[in-house]
Amino acid sequence: MQVIGTGVDIVEISRIKQAAKKWSDKFLKRIFTARELAYANGKSIPYQHLAARFAAKEAVLKAIGDSAIHRIEWVNVEVLNDEYGKPVVNLSGAAKKIKQEKNISEIIISMSHTRAYAMANAIILTNDK
Repeated sequence: MQVIGTGVDIVEISRIKQAAKKWSDKFLKRIFTARELAYANGKSIPYQHLAARFAAKEAVLKAIGDSAIHRIEWVNVEVLNDEYGKPVVNLSGAAKKIKQEKNISEIIISMSHTRAYAMANAIILTNDK
């Protein structure tokens, strides 16, 4: 395996909360999938989880790192958790097509948050040599 891209992002949780309150569903449905929203809304402080997913999406886009990212809609990068709680990325639409074009075999992400900030890191791997 070979690393072909890395990305990192940090976001103020208050920014995500303010945007959600100002633009409501219009903002939330443009950025997050129904499954991401359901996950976050099941938590006691949903904006921390939304902000972490926002940062993860940004980190993935930065790791892809070329003009192709302008074709990707936010909801084309979905960040969920597997059965053990590990964050995983599901790509759809233009993001899935770019994954195939770049022969991306795996996207590894890590997320964390405090009361004020959420951050994420993404590493993109390929089987190409």
